[in-house]
Amino acid sequence: MKRENKIRKLAWMGLLSSLAIIFGYVEMLLPVFTGIPGIKLGLANLVTVFVLYTYTYKEAAAVSAIRIVVIGFLFGNLFSILFSLAGAGLSLVCMSLVKRYGGFSIVGVSIIGGVTHNLGQILIAVLVVENVNLFYYFPALLIAGLITGMLIGIVSGEILKRIAVKAK
Repeated sequence: MKRENKIRKLAWMGLLSSLAIIFGYVEMLLPVFTGIPGIKLGLANLVTVFVLYTYTYKEAAAVSAIRIVVIGFLFGNLFSILFSLAGAGLSLVCMSLVKRYGGFSIVGVSIIGGVTHNLGQILIAVLVVENVNLFYYFPALLIAGLITGMLIGIVSGEILKRIAVKAK
């Protein structure tokens, strides 16, 4: 890869990481009144899906990890970082696999990401708290993951269609 392309890619990764951090912060300001802890819109996942479709799994993982660590240290704690990394890691692996082998649309990939993100967080919570009863939350989180994943997938698809400047 030419030096100019590496510099351009690095600049895009910085810009997209910053955008993901901003979306994460904005999401914290938006109240979601569901009565169930842990349900969020997943605005920062717009960036993750965009990067996954514009670059590769590695870049999407890097942007996601940077966002999680920065947001965690600024507004959360080590547990929030752990839970977010578990959810993001599982969802990114699943999204990458179904994108590559599953023949899913961007909306389908994003829905799988939303659902598996919640599953990853429940699995970590069960391990940390040592209480399998936390799985009772999963049906509600499944529905939330379906809805938010669908919305993020639709918006991501529209962004990818309309973007004028190619990030690569």
